[in-house]
Amino acid sequence: MRRLEERVALVTGAASGIGHATAFRLAQEGAAVVVTDIEDEAGELTAKNIRDGGGRAVFVHHDVTSESEWQHAVETAAHEFGGLDILVNNAGHGDLATIEETSLEDYERTVSIDQTGVFLGMKVAASLLAQSPHGSVINISSIFGTSGGFGTSPAYHAAKGAVRTLTKNVALHWAEKHIRVNSIHPGFIDTPILEPARGTEFEQVMIDLTPMGRLGRPQEVAAGVAYLASDDASFVTGLELYIDGGYMAR
Repeated sequence: MRRLEERVALVTGAASGIGHATAFRLAQEGAAVVVTDIEDEAGELTAKNIRDGGGRAVFVHHDVTSESEWQHAVETAAHEFGGLDILVNNAGHGDLATIEETSLEDYERTVSIDQTGVFLGMKVAASLLAQSPHGSVINISSIFGTSGGFGTSPAYHAAKGAVRTLTKNVALHWAEKHIRVNSIHPGFIDTPILEPARGTEFEQVMIDLTPMGRLGRPQEVAAGVAYLASDDASFVTGLELYIDGGYMAR
């Protein structure tokens, strides 16, 4: 079933990982997809592969910390496909330092991508989303937006926690405008960002901490995005959807 026929989606950080899987899933559901990323070659390839598979997609170079680049990305959705129905704020940046080791510059850089980028996306896209009868925003937070994790990565935790609450705030503000706003909180997902941990003790720790005993797949998060973007979730807003193999139930 193609639940997103005639709809237009914009997915940030779509050159790899969760964003890549999400762009493909939304295209398979019938949506035209604006693929955005700072990785031009991989982003262009993502859009090309969607088109080669019979879907509609275009790539836009996009630094989510820039308001002008947000305006360009949103304008591209309107120019290429006639509007915007679905916004997926997925682009993110992580760190592993402790609070003592985190410089102010590094802290602000992580927050600018993971938190401010989400704020800018919703702010700039607001007008087009309000014109859609199916407006839906999905913000990718994290299990570490709710839990303290391992006591490291304070900027990442702070930013993802802010995304969790910002999602609820805007969901309430936009409820009467019929724009739904939800957050997804992935657990440990097998994406390229985990490549350095492959086969190491840290990878095993992540598996051991997950009750289902394995890493998640990007496609499993993409399936959650597709649900929240569709009319199957027409009465769902302000939700925190945990796709984490049971991590937060511990």
